[in-house]
Amino acid sequence: MTSVPFRGGAIDLSALKPAPPAPAGAVWWVEADDASFESHLALSMQHPLVVELWSPRAPGAAQLSADLKELANAAQGAYLLVRVNVDEAPTIAQALQVTAVPMVVGVVAGQLAPMFQGTTDKAQAKAVIDQLVMLAQQNGLSGRAQPILSPDAEAAAGPDPRFEAADAALERGDFAGAVEEFDKLLAANPADAEASAGKAQASLMVRLQGANPADVQAAAEADPADVDAQMAMADLEVASGRLEPAFARLVEAVRLNAGVERDRARTRLLELFETVGNADPAVLEARRDLMSALF
Repeated sequence: MTSVPFRGGAIDLSALKPAPPAPAGAVWWVEADDASFESHLALSMQHPLVVELWSPRAPGAAQLSADLKELANAAQGAYLLVRVNVDEAPTIAQALQVTAVPMVVGVVAGQLAPMFQGTTDKAQAKAVIDQLVMLAQQNGLSGRAQPILSPDAEAAAGPDPRFEAADAALERGDFAGAVEEFDKLLAANPADAEASAGKAQASLMVRLQGANPADVQAAAEADPADVDAQMAMADLEVASGRLEPAFARLVEAVRLNAGVERDRARTRLLELFETVGNADPAVLEARRDLMSALF
């Protein structure tokens, strides 16, 4: 798809349904550094992570790395392998109290689960990883990791032809038309996570058309329990990147209302989560706040 406002990473909405075929060149492992590790860690709220802490200086590290990559790809999204070169990411090594490498730890819902240190054969590594995946499932983590294209494969793949019509509508500013095109894709495949996220983003742009920011803000400030006013203001805030206040006002609207109005505020909040991307730290925090407001 072409680059449009708010087009974020795809979120797996299929839960326990079979995942669609991965594109050619897709892998289920990623290299992380001090700057990107936290964003990868957030994905553990959706599916388990296997974190490989390694160094090219460590004996046997190359073979273990090859085995772990092969296992991750064979698992087809049951988990994501996150690889960390401790020589280049000392902050991560210090935070995880790494004393020797290679070292492999699991992460489930933000919680570390020690796995093994030193080298091991592929069969033993698979057995330990299978236990981690089972632990995640027992704790209600049923999401699947999204396939990742290597830079070479991504360049070769080019734009996804599925989104040609939707992207064309977005390019010409026809946001309602883009929503219709995403609806067609979802009618054919309700589990299409990218189409669902694209629809949420295009729908936001539809709602923003013709909005007067000053009027919207005045209405929102006048009555925190006015669901329509709070939803309109949240749309503006998300569009300008102010995620925390957008989510907070809708959580508060959930607290202040009951019945149909409460459900409207909750539904819009969930839609904005999808618009932004469920792995975003602001979404993860707001989701916890929403649970508190509901229960």
